[in-house]
Amino acid sequence: GADAFLKRLRESGRPFLVLTNNSMYTPRDLHARLRRMGLEVPIESIWTSALATAQFLDDQRPGGSAYVIGEAGLTTALHDIGYILTDHDPDYVVLGETRTYSFEAMTKAVRLINAGARFICTNPDETGPSTEGPLPATGAVAALITKATGKQPYFAGKPNPLMMRTGLNAIGAHSETSAMIGDRMDTDVLAGMEAGMQTFLVLTGLTRPEQVEDFPYRPSQVVDSIADLVERI
Repeated sequence: GADAFLKRLRESGRPFLVLTNNSMYTPRDLHARLRRMGLEVPIESIWTSALATAQFLDDQRPGGSAYVIGEAGLTTALHDIGYILTDHDPDYVVLGETRTYSFEAMTKAVRLINAGARFICTNPDETGPSTEGPLPATGAVAALITKATGKQPYFAGKPNPLMMRTGLNAIGAHSETSAMIGDRMDTDVLAGMEAGMQTFLVLTGLTRPEQVEDFPYRPSQVVDSIADLVERI
């Protein structure tokens, strides 16, 4: 269904973005990974929590500095906005997704935050998938740093509607005429709703049909598969 949906989107000429809270990869990396899965998504149509974080920092403090725990997706996004990456008196500590969260890096982050650096996090996801089961993710590591410093981070990724708004701005779209399609009530639907967009919950991911009633908000529509939306484009 996803390949037919993306094909129809590309043919329609409508601007669109594929969003991910994973900050490890650059849009170019993700473009290649999606292509190997048979999904053709232009590089400029990929929007990550790393890009949203970089946009936020560029708005808040242009040309600033940051101590970064993360992979190429995050460091590249910050380099591209002219940020200096340093562990010497940085303006921000920026925590993102990484394959190996070292105790040394977390200790340095705690000390820098205690010394006055502001604490920013790409996304609040507490676990991530692996072939062997769930892995601790950015949100879990952020909780550890918060416990050690008493400082809460600002999360730039979903469900923060900031990620939707920065994405909409990137493609020149407006929330009133845009829709968010996702498979999670707690991130995708919530972020879309708070950004003023129509929301479509697809039941092919984490949220099961019976769980929809557990949330105090509703998607605009629930569909079994993204294939059900192809004719809506």
